[in-house]
Amino acid sequence: METNEIKNKAKLVEAFLKDKGLVKQHIDSYNYFINKEIKNIVKANEKVLSSEDAHFYIKYLNIRVGLPDIDDGSNVMKSTTPHECRLRDLNYSAPIIVDIEHIRNNQRIRNTNMVIGRMPVMLRSSNCVLTNKSHYELAKLNECPHDPGGYFVINGQEKVILIQEQMVRNRIIVEEDGKEIIASCNSFTHEKKTKTSIVGKAGKYYIRNNMFQDDILITVVFKAMGIVSDIDIIQMIGEKEKYLDKFIACIENCQELGIFSEKQALKYLNNKRRQTRSAQSYAAKFSVIDEMKDLLAANVLSHVPVIDFNFRTKALHLALMIRRVIDAQSDRNLIDNKDYYGNKRLELAGSLLALMFEDLFKRFNWELKMIADKNIPKVKAAPFDITKYIRKDTITNGLAFAISSGNWTIKRFRMERHGVTQVLSRLSYISALGMMTRVHSQFEKTRKISGPRALHGSQWGMLCPNDTPEGEACGLVKNLALMAHITTEMPEGPFIKLMRNLGVQIIYTCVGGELIKKDIYVVFVNGNMAGIIKESLVLQLVHQFRLLRRMGYIDCFVSISVQRRHKCVQVSCDGGRLCRPLIIVKDGKPLIEEKHMNYLEMNLWTFNDFVHAGLIEYLDVNEENDSLIACKESEIIAQTTHLEIAEFTILGVCAGLIPYPNHNQSPRNTYQCAMGKQAIGAIGYNQRNRIDTLMYNLVYPQRPIVKTRQIELINFDKLPAGENALVAVMSFSGYDIEDALILNKASIDRGYGRCLVYRNSKCIIKNHPNQVMDVILGQSLDAITKKPIPKHDILENDGIAAAGVMVENKKVMVNKAVSTRSGNLGPSRSDNFQSQDYRSAEVSYKGSVPAYIEKVMVSSNAENAFLIKLLLRQTRRPEIGDKFSSRHGQKGVVGLIVDQEDLPFNDYGICPDVIMNPHGFPSRMTVGKLIEVLAGKAGIVNGKFHDATAFEGAKVEDLCEELAQHGYNYLGKDLFYSGMNGQPITGYLFFGPVYYQKLKHMVQDKIHVRAKGPKVILTRQPTEGRSKDGGLRLGEMERDCLIGYGASMLLIERLMLSSDSFQVDICNKCGLMGYNGWCQRCSSSSSISTITMPYACKLLFQELQCMNILPRLTLKDYCD
Repeated sequence: METNEIKNKAKLVEAFLKDKGLVKQHIDSYNYFINKEIKNIVKANEKVLSSEDAHFYIKYLNIRVGLPDIDDGSNVMKSTTPHECRLRDLNYSAPIIVDIEHIRNNQRIRNTNMVIGRMPVMLRSSNCVLTNKSHYELAKLNECPHDPGGYFVINGQEKVILIQEQMVRNRIIVEEDGKEIIASCNSFTHEKKTKTSIVGKAGKYYIRNNMFQDDILITVVFKAMGIVSDIDIIQMIGEKEKYLDKFIACIENCQELGIFSEKQALKYLNNKRRQTRSAQSYAAKFSVIDEMKDLLAANVLSHVPVIDFNFRTKALHLALMIRRVIDAQSDRNLIDNKDYYGNKRLELAGSLLALMFEDLFKRFNWELKMIADKNIPKVKAAPFDITKYIRKDTITNGLAFAISSGNWTIKRFRMERHGVTQVLSRLSYISALGMMTRVHSQFEKTRKISGPRALHGSQWGMLCPNDTPEGEACGLVKNLALMAHITTEMPEGPFIKLMRNLGVQIIYTCVGGELIKKDIYVVFVNGNMAGIIKESLVLQLVHQFRLLRRMGYIDCFVSISVQRRHKCVQVSCDGGRLCRPLIIVKDGKPLIEEKHMNYLEMNLWTFNDFVHAGLIEYLDVNEENDSLIACKESEIIAQTTHLEIAEFTILGVCAGLIPYPNHNQSPRNTYQCAMGKQAIGAIGYNQRNRIDTLMYNLVYPQRPIVKTRQIELINFDKLPAGENALVAVMSFSGYDIEDALILNKASIDRGYGRCLVYRNSKCIIKNHPNQVMDVILGQSLDAITKKPIPKHDILENDGIAAAGVMVENKKVMVNKAVSTRSGNLGPSRSDNFQSQDYRSAEVSYKGSVPAYIEKVMVSSNAENAFLIKLLLRQTRRPEIGDKFSSRHGQKGVVGLIVDQEDLPFNDYGICPDVIMNPHGFPSRMTVGKLIEVLAGKAGIVNGKFHDATAFEGAKVEDLCEELAQHGYNYLGKDLFYSGMNGQPITGYLFFGPVYYQKLKHMVQDKIHVRAKGPKVILTRQPTEGRSKDGGLRLGEMERDCLIGYGASMLLIERLMLSSDSFQVDICNKCGLMGYNGWCQRCSSSSSISTITMPYACKLLFQELQCMNILPRLTLKDYCD
């Protein structure tokens, strides 16, 4: 079926990113939390009562999060910016403000605008000062307009809450565990988190729950839920022979246990219960039977509501789970795939913070209750006023500690997670963006499981197929695709009502037998049964639902899908589902016409207008399963329901930078995704104002000549990381084997690959509690020459080094001194400063290569202590051993730097900047790099940037034509002359520009040699590691080689003489160690010999003696 192509379809991607941005999922989720969910949490815990006074209460009327501010040092709050917090090591946080009503002196009193704590603010969220600001206003705030936001600033560090991948909640999942088939359901409500499973083993069916010690026979649970008659139970499970035969054993077994009534069943369950401490205190208040009923309602399938102890819907759910197990026992195809992405949910910052805040808020209220209980009985002059006891620290410190350490510990849910947050990597603009779209799964990295690591078909368009690390985390750490969106949760009540209006028979009117009929489908809303519908009406229901959604009456992120295998209709409106936008196709024609695209170009429409007009809709993974999606307009057939907006959006941020990725071997693209994050470039327009621990900047970054659509969409062309180099593919000098590159010295002199490395060093001048303060001393003068001592010669009079000075190794930058006085020695006068009370705590520079002080900042931090930060700068030019890489995973180190006069040149006198060995191509199959050379060359002669987007870049034939028109060789080869002798080189050289990235691995940071040096005090062996100037270890395997070779003297030298040789006196009589020619054991010095052994060996003998083990040495004369 021929359809006209929609022109400029990729403009929609641009509109989507303008509306949504790359980190929209983080910001949306956080906004939902601070504007909606926080109110729900407070509403659920709104009253605090006291057990001492029946009349006393505190009630929260309203809660809101203010705008970010900081304490000015005099308890005056002033507004702040993220950049100030970064520089001064503060928290970028806003006050949590509540209005409360409480009882004081038996009167109701209202307090408004009480601050109960501080909430860390996510950058670019609704409460952030950067929101909806123009580029000009952002520049005034020292903020880069291209910075995506979506992270927090805690203690001056940028922290990201990573997206966590979880199994879906409140849905039934059938899995195989060994021989058993289990249908399990993870229930998650605000109060409880439980897991209920139905296990089929040995021909019977059992329920498994944490509340019980063993697996419980399922019929007992049915009877406990009030479905006592066996006929009712069988009716619920199903009257087909298949179900009857399998289930009859459970009913017989129940009779053998002697359980016939509801009470007997509840008593039986009570005996099987796990005994907890709370259970014993609970038992005193209620009868056992009522208590057991409560527990059943709360713990078994806790997401299914129980109204007035009517357990019928719960029982229907259990019956459905049993049927699923019975069906799966006979047909293994019905077992669910855990790696299918519709069964996963992504947990974002908002939901994690909501859990944390709820926990802290409950603790905060509990503390208030304790204070009230303690103070109300006391008789005091002033009436008890609870507002005086409100402490802000609980919530403030709890949230800040969780984000800064990444430990999420929530006792109620027994949740202990580590490493939830990471420091935002600011190596390059791409590494920061890539971190914001990263998805972590909950599997242990060490297990060698291939299932979760494999690329699953359902991840198409949602996750990038290339961007994953190599090694142990391969396939477990993923990245979002360009147009993936993560939903935020919505209340499900309205959808259950809507189902009723669309002709679904509501579940409360069902007996149970109806669910099993052939032509009946069950309708679920978020995993809860909502009702049943005839098969003939299913398509009509789905059609009407989608119509309502396209008209804008239902939120566009709600999905409805039919699962024919399980005969059910799933409506999902929960948070954390991955979805993506697609163009709707009707009667073989896409609904978007030329006029709509014109509206977009004239800026009359935004992306959301397309969604509201019903031309584009969001599909999640489950709904994609009953759609037929065409990639191009030419592929549309009569049954097609949707059309892709653009094919290249299946790739993520990092893979989008690769030109022609569809012409490369897949692992090469994966390598480039990892290396693109290590490329040195610009990190933001405000990079000169930042003082980071470590920052790399390229001196002359360039836009790539061969660009892709994504490069413009994510603003990489404005903050690039790399330079265009003229590359000749040839073998030259033999220094280019194994991927090494040869660089032109003249290019380096002109600034190719030159970079700046910034490091910082900081120092805090504290006020100690005992009225002692750290001080900064001036220069120490030499007693004779009266000049500053050599290590102090860069200090100014105030004891801090000046900006612009060169610092060499071991030079002092801040001459700080710390007091040695401990305790308060009475009032000390400030004028009698005595130097003996202070010991030196200088901040000195360590590093073999000198650096320059770029700037010095003097400020104060949150504790009002002085904070001094120095920014140090080094300029580095490429040298042998530095790592470079093109955008195709072709990495290599510099093998040789050659003078320009020795390099080959062409007719125009052009010399290559980089020479690359041709052996890098055949086995790697990076054809994309070859096409990049052609496209780059054609771009230069034409003066335009060529497009190399995946699946739709410029064609090779056209590029060759362009070259030929400008008088170049059709294949991109040139005639070169040897720089050594001026003769033409036999054979033509493939020559053209390639975008090369300089990576952060530089030889200067890795080179390490040592002769003599520091030793470890305990073992007297050389220290370990480059930072401690350590030795080079001759390990066990190297030792084995020397033993095999028989070089015994070399072994002695390496393992003892060069390491820790030690003279020991040994007594020949008792074989123990003596001291100074005297044996303490024999009390004589007659037979003592001195031998040389490793100090570590002597240490081992002494440690064995400490443990009452006596090693004796028997000595023989060396000459015997």
